[in-house]
Amino acid sequence: MSTPASAPSEMAFFSLLARCASLSATARELGITTPAASRRLSQLEARLGVQLVSRTTRRLGLTEEGQTYLAHARRILGEIEAMEQAVSGLRTDPQGLLRVNATLGFGRSHIAPLITSFVRRHPQIQVQLQLSASPPALVDDSFDLCIRFGEPPDARVIARRLAPNRRLLCAAPTYLARHGTPATPGELSRHDCIDIRQGDEAHGIWRFSRGRKAEAIRLRDSLSTNDGEIAVSWALAGLGIVMRAEWDIARYLRSGRLVQVLADYATPPADIHVVYPQRHVATRRVQAFVEHLAQHFDGASPKF
Repeated sequence: MSTPASAPSEMAFFSLLARCASLSATARELGITTPAASRRLSQLEARLGVQLVSRTTRRLGLTEEGQTYLAHARRILGEIEAMEQAVSGLRTDPQGLLRVNATLGFGRSHIAPLITSFVRRHPQIQVQLQLSASPPALVDDSFDLCIRFGEPPDARVIARRLAPNRRLLCAAPTYLARHGTPATPGELSRHDCIDIRQGDEAHGIWRFSRGRKAEAIRLRDSLSTNDGEIAVSWALAGLGIVMRAEWDIARYLRSGRLVQVLADYATPPADIHVVYPQRHVATRRVQAFVEHLAQHFDGASPKF
């Protein structure tokens, strides 16, 4: 089968369709009508002789052939972009759309200000910042790079460690004055604990280690949420003990509004990583932002 000259355009169209999971949303992105987007998909399927998409009333799902086509399309489009950047040389500034994902609190406090300085340095890059309580799937095509806490579990992405980040237990002085300060993890079972339900980690269980001893404590959680900032606000109000990354609570520890609890016990780390698909290893706008992040976090630590 010969490859038409419009093949890269078809691959870009299908990659966008897979990301939007909707013909109408794809049409809006492209500035065309929904019937035009539908005809474009039908023409692609007719040329290939296979059905790429299973149509339902609400969303589009990919068939097995569609999954295969999408995987190859993303790889080829990434190689085309890298080739064009190599040909254009290093004299041109990075440009294009950069889609960044970060968690709600950390994204607002730390990533958004960095984007301000980044776009001033690279005005030809358009940045879309998406904040979410839980990070998207690492193989999702809805982002170009993602700032995550903890070690990325997927080998199909590239991860660069930006900074160490400990999870700390803390509570308001008013709570500790009423209920006392736990001396061991086991005593947490008698305390009000605020559980943050994010990601794939087990909920309602906090893990500790000290020397060679490790233990897991099941919480008596009277409050739980998937929003870390809400959990911290409850702790500030004296409603219980919370476990939160030090980058998110350092200012409250410095001011004394929160007090660290069980400081002699280690908890699973939440080191800060920037992760991105392997196809972006040579994408200049992605690499420029990764270096911008690395320069900012190099040697930085939340002081308290």
